[in-house]
Amino acid sequence: MTTAFPQGSVAGEASPLRLNPGASVEVNVAATAPVHLDAGARPGDYVAGVVDAGSSAATLELLKDGKPVRRFFLEAAGRSDFRYVADQGGAVLRVSTKGAAHVIVRLEKRIGVSEQGAPKAKLASPIMADLAAKLAAGERTDAFWRMVAEKGAPLVEPGPAGKATVTFLARGAKHGVRILGAPSSDHDPMERLADSDVWFKTYLLPSSTRLSYKLAPDVPDFPGTERERRVAILATAQADPLNRTPWPVEASDAYNQSSTVSLPDAPAQPWIAPAGAHSGTLSSLTFASEKLGNARDVTIYTPPDFNPADPDTVLLFVFDGREYQSKVPTPLILDNMIAARVIPPTVAVFIPNIDGDARATELPGNATFADALAEELLPKVLAATSLRHSPAHTALAGSSFGGLASSTIALRHPEAFGNVISLSGSYWWHPEGTEPARDNHVATLVASTPRRDLRFFLSAGLFESRGGGRPSILETNRHLRDVLEAKGYAVIAREYAGGHDYLVWRGALSDGLLALFGTKGNRP
Repeated sequence: MTTAFPQGSVAGEASPLRLNPGASVEVNVAATAPVHLDAGARPGDYVAGVVDAGSSAATLELLKDGKPVRRFFLEAAGRSDFRYVADQGGAVLRVSTKGAAHVIVRLEKRIGVSEQGAPKAKLASPIMADLAAKLAAGERTDAFWRMVAEKGAPLVEPGPAGKATVTFLARGAKHGVRILGAPSSDHDPMERLADSDVWFKTYLLPSSTRLSYKLAPDVPDFPGTERERRVAILATAQADPLNRTPWPVEASDAYNQSSTVSLPDAPAQPWIAPAGAHSGTLSSLTFASEKLGNARDVTIYTPPDFNPADPDTVLLFVFDGREYQSKVPTPLILDNMIAARVIPPTVAVFIPNIDGDARATELPGNATFADALAEELLPKVLAATSLRHSPAHTALAGSSFGGLASSTIALRHPEAFGNVISLSGSYWWHPEGTEPARDNHVATLVASTPRRDLRFFLSAGLFESRGGGRPSILETNRHLRDVLEAKGYAVIAREYAGGHDYLVWRGALSDGLLALFGTKGNRP
């Protein structure tokens, strides 16, 4: 609706023209007779509108007691927006022009304080929606928490086809709760239900989801760098006391334990539990590297009834060696898979990190480390085990930086290592000094060099889709897969409904072994 007023009919500040939300007014403004408009705003109201001066030049100001307190635009032609929050009553808008002009003013919104605030989101969980209704009716949360204690957390409810509604819960935090290992790949904050003792966060997840997580109540908030504030979550992160599937089961305390979620369609991990198979043998070998200028003890697994002359024997080098004997029980996995004859006899070499700094230096694209493995460690292992070397039966395996190292080392030394098992490889990495626009250094390396005789198993988590300001692990793994395939490499790629998580990798490792070395009828 547009109302027209002739020139001069609303010229005096004593009788400003009232504006109504959703309505427009047309005014004729003279150079000596500005027009005053009242948006009817009370303190705290949000006001938004538009002035259309056509080909003329209009100025819009906000006046209080006849004095300008804010200018929205100066001598602007065409359409110009304005918006403000009224800090007190009695203010008026003044439209002025350099010459006679026909101006249209429209008040788009006037939103009172009581109407402001984001609309309440509909609770995705029927259980939480029911609890919200009960709290609104004055009920307490005691019965709800008894139900949770009986069922365990998180709560899992049906979702659309192939999905489940999963609600994480925490009780009684003072200021808030964050989820370490949330499906978003971030430290998601929980929401508080009204003013109750219930904190919750609901996700719609694939029914094949598997993940581990911790809850961090009342994370300290203090001045500091973004990273310092972010890692403060580790001060309180601990296993969920309401979860019935902690991991590892034997842990010194809740802070050194995670909680797990495995939805009904999560892929089986059949090789991680004791099954009565004969155990292989673990021995230690000192790896003193002249190239690296350091030394460490590596652990060598040899299978039961090991025969070094068997030409089918696989030699597997595994990065993050301590973690791949604990969080991922690789010796047990190999015992079970070898006993079931789904893979050939396998010798595994577990390469530990000297410390965190060494890991961050050695694993990402370090040519010296690659040379040390191929030219120093490999010969020592062959001598210690009496194995005959075959690159086609030799593999590198690792996760995160370890997955990245597996690829870069094999590309540098295909004569030593002919197979790569990369689990959530950190392909967002690129060397210092390289062009930042090149998001995937390894893909560029593959594309720009002749094809090597290598086979790849790449895996990534669907929840690894956020990169924190850099390309994500999921997208860079997909990019590398595409480049490898275009280059003619043999590559098998898997994506799991999970995150950057040893709980996922303990199944992905065996999938990689089956994909590259599975015996007849046992390869996917």
